[in-house]
Amino acid sequence: MQNRVCQLFGIKYPIIQAGMIWCSGWRLAAAVSNAGGLGIIGSGSMYPNILEEHLQKCKQATRKPFAVNLPMLYPQIEDHLELIVKYKVPIVFTSAGNPKKYTPYLKEKGIRVVHVVSSLKFALKAEEAGVDAVVAEGFEAGGHNGRDETTTMVLTPAVAENLEIPVIAAGGIATGSQMLAAFALGAEAVQIGSRFVASEESSAHVAFKNKVLESTEGATQLTLKELAPVRLIKNKFFEDIQEACRAKATVEDLKALLGRARAKKGMFEGDLEEGELEIGQVSGLISEIKPAATIVEELWKEFQDLRKKL
Repeated sequence: MQNRVCQLFGIKYPIIQAGMIWCSGWRLAAAVSNAGGLGIIGSGSMYPNILEEHLQKCKQATRKPFAVNLPMLYPQIEDHLELIVKYKVPIVFTSAGNPKKYTPYLKEKGIRVVHVVSSLKFALKAEEAGVDAVVAEGFEAGGHNGRDETTTMVLTPAVAENLEIPVIAAGGIATGSQMLAAFALGAEAVQIGSRFVASEESSAHVAFKNKVLESTEGATQLTLKELAPVRLIKNKFFEDIQEACRAKATVEDLKALLGRARAKKGMFEGDLEEGELEIGQVSGLISEIKPAATIVEELWKEFQDLRKKL
């Protein structure tokens, strides 16, 4: 397929692997890019020296374009920007902040910039800031999310109808049929996270991967709106958060409960009780760990077959 997103990124398929903390390192990014999609290194969980190692290994593992996800709340973001420029990363996905801050700098360096948004208001601001495309992420998605709980089915057409730049749909997409639905709503690509968590190349702990496979409808819920909304699998840590919220805990109390490295403990180290387990609603449709290339191939085949059938 040759649409605006494929041309913008130089990729074969309009399938983008989300940049997920603790789950998307160089192995996953390279595998998705080699399969014809766009792989993304999730830099939000990496110290600068770790990101540099992943950039070096990704460039050795693929000659195809890949991207880095850059959460703008990251404390050492300037160091990450230097590495992105140093290693000539062609595409950056920014999130969790104002795109006006770094978009001009990145574009001056010849880097394509995509910003993740959870509302039409933020999508319009991102377009005004000069980004090349936006990811319209519905609240079905795992990890940090929009406060308004706008679904992908509502958000994608609202953004697509009001922006001139390409729209990438995200949230609740793990199959070719869901991908086709996103295209019908005006998207020109999809960004997929949860399905790639349960891939062989994902850096997630095998216990977390298996927990994703076990998830059923209703296994996840959006929580922590008092700080930053996040969708989690319900476990002991999740219930502790809910109890604290019911008890009207202060922001400081909630921060103390979160402590440090909860996401690392859950997703990377495999602590399924005390760890933070970020995953999307679509985990209920995932039943098998597969190679990333197989996931890309199956998505594209189902998308094409259904498109012809319809």
